[in-house]
Amino acid sequence: MTKLFTCILTVALLALASPLASAHDPSPLQDFCVAVDNPNSAVFVNGKFCKDPKLTTVDDFIFMGLDVPRNTLNQLGSNVTLVNVDMFPGLNTLGIALARVDYAPYGLNPPHIHPRATELLTVIEGTLLVGFVTSNPDNQLFTKVLNKGDIFVFPMGLIHFQFNIGETNAVAFSSLDSQNPGLITIANATFGSNPPINPYVLAKAFQLDKSVINYLQQKF
Repeated sequence: MTKLFTCILTVALLALASPLASAHDPSPLQDFCVAVDNPNSAVFVNGKFCKDPKLTTVDDFIFMGLDVPRNTLNQLGSNVTLVNVDMFPGLNTLGIALARVDYAPYGLNPPHIHPRATELLTVIEGTLLVGFVTSNPDNQLFTKVLNKGDIFVFPMGLIHFQFNIGETNAVAFSSLDSQNPGLITIANATFGSNPPINPYVLAKAFQLDKSVINYLQQKF
């Protein structure tokens, strides 16, 4: 009886732990679930209402316009166009998203993380210095110079970046294994939170003078 109870308890704990340990989108239980903002729809999946499959058309499965260069006239010299479920309803429940990244010469896609997705980056034009940092305690940097046609993977949840080291514009496309991968830009989140993080906390964490922290918080 004791062995049987132990076995049942173990199975129950594993069943409870498995969804908590999985960070990927759940597998769909239907062919597709095109998202619509219609509360009268019968099915609500992944935070979206599903269009009646009988009303679905081929246009629900196409997104156009990623061939157009984006404006990179900003402080970072980069522009990320994310195509997730909010922009492309046909992605709902399919566990994938896409991004076009444009870089001006020496443009930077700054250190950031995607909490819910691994990213696969393909360089279309230009030369990029890319890298990611492993988790504590090693914090090892893996970095590489990529050229046209090269592909690089950024593991889920790790800080990563891309920097155009060329004198011409660069373009890359990223595929992410979540319909809503999320984005946390490290500098913005740290120094531009709302409300601001107590500057004494950041001063101690970064071993900087409080005046420097105040300056950075004003910048962001």
